[in-house]
Amino acid sequence: MIDALFGSKTRVKLLHLFLNNPGQPFYVREITRKIGEQINSVRRELANMINVGIITSDSADNKLYYQVDQRYEYYMPLRTIFVDNLVDTKASSSVIENVPSQKYSRMLQGVAGLRLAIFAGILVNGSTTSVDIVLVGDIVSVKVKALIKSIEKSEGRAINYSLLSYDEFYYRLSVRDRFITEILNDKHSVVIDKDNVLNKN
Repeated sequence: MIDALFGSKTRVKLLHLFLNNPGQPFYVREITRKIGEQINSVRRELANMINVGIITSDSADNKLYYQVDQRYEYYMPLRTIFVDNLVDTKASSSVIENVPSQKYSRMLQGVAGLRLAIFAGILVNGSTTSVDIVLVGDIVSVKVKALIKSIEKSEGRAINYSLLSYDEFYYRLSVRDRFITEILNDKHSVVIDKDNVLNKN
């Protein structure tokens, strides 16, 4: 049934492989061994998937590697269909529909030294920025990495984040730095602003 829905058995197997291994690159012969399909069929479907945008390719060590694009528009819905043992699918869906979630806000409230947190990118519907979270303050980087890993686990994909000191952020904001301006001019959500700095500018 699912083969008919998605066009071919090879495509279904490829989607299953890539969506169960986000962040993991594979080369063609490795893929053919893993899914048990002919190399010509695999190459054809890989080309189709690249055209659609669900996977990306990159060269390394004289080999062409492929992996799922975690920022693809329909990544999460496809993940819901193809990922084995997907935990808390309802929670993930609620994150897509009602972002940022209260859960993430609570997580951030407990971070010592955090003065400003902005959600954008894949965490906010309609946002086109490449950065998903901007954190501002005097924060221990180890704690930030642990926080981001927790959000990544919940989202099921990589999160791009930026950590800035308060002085650097305020300076960039005051000179209308391109990085900050692009985020604030696009769709975003201010989760924490302890100093009310964004209302002052």
